[in-house]
Amino acid sequence: MPVKLGEKLVIAISSRALFDLDDSHQVYEQEGLEAYRKYQIDREDIPLEQGEAFVLVQKLLHINTLLEGDSRVEVVLLSRNSADTGLRVFNSIQHYGLGITRAAFAGGRSPFVYIPAFGSQLFLSTHAEDVRSTLEAGFAAATILPSKHRREARDELRIAFDGDAVLFSDESEQIFQRDGLEAFQASEQAAAREALGGGPFKGFLAALSRIQSEFSNAECPIRTALFTARSAPAHERVIRTLREWDIRLDESLFLGGLDKSEFLRAFGADLFFDDQEGHCRSAVGVVPTGHVPHGISNRLRKIAD
Repeated sequence: MPVKLGEKLVIAISSRALFDLDDSHQVYEQEGLEAYRKYQIDREDIPLEQGEAFVLVQKLLHINTLLEGDSRVEVVLLSRNSADTGLRVFNSIQHYGLGITRAAFAGGRSPFVYIPAFGSQLFLSTHAEDVRSTLEAGFAAATILPSKHRREARDELRIAFDGDAVLFSDESEQIFQRDGLEAFQASEQAAAREALGGGPFKGFLAALSRIQSEFSNAECPIRTALFTARSAPAHERVIRTLREWDIRLDESLFLGGLDKSEFLRAFGADLFFDDQEGHCRSAVGVVPTGHVPHGISNRLRKIAD
């Protein structure tokens, strides 16, 4: 019988999000494909440096160890490399002892088409167009932004989310963009008992929540948090929505437009997801950040560009 990944949390990640491939990518950009191929083959036994999402992946895979062999998390590699140039990536995976055994090397084309086949709940990449295509196909995805800052050494995995257009649909954000803050607040207060629609990351948070339920509160290796620009009275709809979804969220910060970066630093996020580029630029200086190019803010920006 063929193997199926079933109810696992499946994360798809590009090679450039997992490892630092800046030097080799520069060779590709400046000298072309054949020079890049030779560069990688000549160095295929030299481990690559850790990339922006390495620590996140390491902590996710460590959850399988805590569950004593019950593999609940699967990480798959999706790469624009060929298998030939990708051998260095797999050698680096083995060097670091990462439990990644499945991969799709797309040979220069976008690998996002394999996301449904793997059953992935999330795709992390440094290639913005692949991320947009994945979101348009109905799957959670984020562009990992470069930061190069030092990670905290701790075992607990901490993931932070923006609300509208990330965990939730952008229905309320559309009102804010069109009619302003006062109209947004009035609309949210009137609809306080109506659940928001799900955003692209609802399924990923739900999968995290299912894994959290297998641990006691004191021993849970995952902590999640909402960092939203909403404030009272727009908070109630969010709380009631999560209650209706029956999805666990450990912390909720309603910041009323305050800059999120210092709050994210205090939380110690291993990765923060936000749809707005301005918020991402602010956050990336303090925590690893993924831009989610989804919703009205990104559509308006695309029109402006």
